[in-house]
Amino acid sequence: MIRKLFVLLEAGVVLAGLLLGLAFWQQNNALQQPLNLSQEQLLDVPSGSSPTGVLNRLQADGVIKDAFLLRLYWRFNLSSQSLHSGEYRMTPGMNARSLLTLWEKGDVVQYSLTLVEGWTFRQVRAALGKQAKLEQTLTNLSDSEVMAKLGHPDVFPEGRFFPDTYRYVRGMTDVELLKQAYNRLDEVLQDEWDKRAADVPYVDPYQALIMASLVEKETGVPQERGQIAGVFVRRLQQGMLLQTDPTVIYGLGERYNGKITRAFLKEATPYNTYVISGLPPTPISMVGREAIHAAMNPVAGNSLYFVARGDGSHVFSADLDAHNAAVKEFQLKRRADYRSSPAPIVVPTPGVDPVLTAEKPAVEPEPTPAPESAAPQAAPAQEEAPAEPADVPHDAKDDAQKKGEQRPQ
Repeated sequence: MIRKLFVLLEAGVVLAGLLLGLAFWQQNNALQQPLNLSQEQLLDVPSGSSPTGVLNRLQADGVIKDAFLLRLYWRFNLSSQSLHSGEYRMTPGMNARSLLTLWEKGDVVQYSLTLVEGWTFRQVRAALGKQAKLEQTLTNLSDSEVMAKLGHPDVFPEGRFFPDTYRYVRGMTDVELLKQAYNRLDEVLQDEWDKRAADVPYVDPYQALIMASLVEKETGVPQERGQIAGVFVRRLQQGMLLQTDPTVIYGLGERYNGKITRAFLKEATPYNTYVISGLPPTPISMVGREAIHAAMNPVAGNSLYFVARGDGSHVFSADLDAHNAAVKEFQLKRRADYRSSPAPIVVPTPGVDPVLTAEKPAVEPEPTPAPESAAPQAAPAQEEAPAEPADVPHDAKDDAQKKGEQRPQ
């Protein structure tokens, strides 16, 4: 009797071993099975998805078989691992084990958005709106409502976001990306403020940010940023008007059509530095670290004027006679390929590479909006004879302006 029990026990152990071996073999086959794909596909895993649900969906779509065995594998081997939301790249020849490894690592497809120095907030919002993989939550909100949603209801948005390339995954919201850019600007601004020159004339980092936006819009030549900042700082210190065309353009908003007339230069907007004393009330664009650094560490010297050469660089002058001579040489006899700033860099439309899908907006100028905080704009003044093009001599638009530097009251 006892012998029979031992025989039965042995048979049971052998049978159990065979069953376990069979189960292991079946599960290994399930893991090694190639995904049934003829071309690359992106697997969308929404937030809150479970491995069970996704595996069942893949089986229903005919991509895999034996979802039950794969679920058991995840439960007994990766039960402590959460499934990250996003998109996973599935390619022909990939097997089920490789797919589960992607899930284990959270190796989701990433996209990128580049915010460019000199962009206005309107351009930032337009670029965000073109990102199909971002969850759009800000589309119908005003600028002030956007800032409230970011947690900064009393902050004017212009210039408050840092230009950089930001990575995101499908399902991430536009708010989350904007928060990254906002916080990054705060970090850079504070870091540069802590290292600023001792004699800069700003009462707080925000004033320095405003100055940096003027520098950003005036030149794209790296070595000139400090010189431009030096000119503006000396003008502030001597009570001279800044007289920089980008502020005129920003104040005009959508009325700017590519030309600045003398009437526009005389028009009183909150941003027209040919009319107002000191800095404009807010930044006029996004600024990079280099422009912020230049604004807080202006190059010493005695120049008070600058004029575009036509190749993107400028001639700096300490007195009006030298400035007028530079105007005569570079403005009144313009070269055929004249440029007041370096040629814009157009970011090519990106494709999908094996790791990332990049979505970068091309650098395309858009009409600058009238800021929400600005006073209502007056009707367009009767256009006078055209002034020199927008980048010509700050402070040298005509003889009267050259001779009549206004000082703040």
